[in-house]
Amino acid sequence: MAFSWVHSAARVLNNAEKLEAPEVERHFQALLDVMARDRETAGALASAVGRFLKVSRSYRPGLFHCYSVKGLPRTNNDLEQFFGSSRHHERRATGRKGAPLGLVLRGSVRLMSGAATRLRRRSGPELQPRELARWKQLRQQLDARRHTRRRGLHFRRDHKKYLEGLEEQASKLALPS
Repeated sequence: MAFSWVHSAARVLNNAEKLEAPEVERHFQALLDVMARDRETAGALASAVGRFLKVSRSYRPGLFHCYSVKGLPRTNNDLEQFFGSSRHHERRATGRKGAPLGLVLRGSVRLMSGAATRLRRRSGPELQPRELARWKQLRQQLDARRHTRRRGLHFRRDHKKYLEGLEEQASKLALPS
């Protein structure tokens, strides 16, 4: 019984009939209602059916967008493949198993530029920022991250010297008596 419910849920979410989002949601909810009502008929799998109902309830708010937005994929498999491919190329280029420092500091920029260059070659004018204010804001964010990491590095190298520098800066900021 439980397996037939899971297969029915997959059939409803597969949406071979190309129904609109409210219809798919209505069919799925009807199936969940049947599962909740007849859960005990699943025998040893009754607790698994309860878990399925709980997880379905938690995913419900975002579960049906893909049926109402044209071109929105039903799964995040493409996204996972994109990040896996990026990680693979970084590893091949650097030889490191872990994420290189540049990816940590400038990850969003590196990922987007990597994705854009895989699609086709770009010319110099295409690479110029179109919205200068947004570009400057992004640069400030990246520089702030870099500055934070550099401070941490200085602290780890010689924490006494780092703390003495902070104390000196604090004493200069103190109000005169």
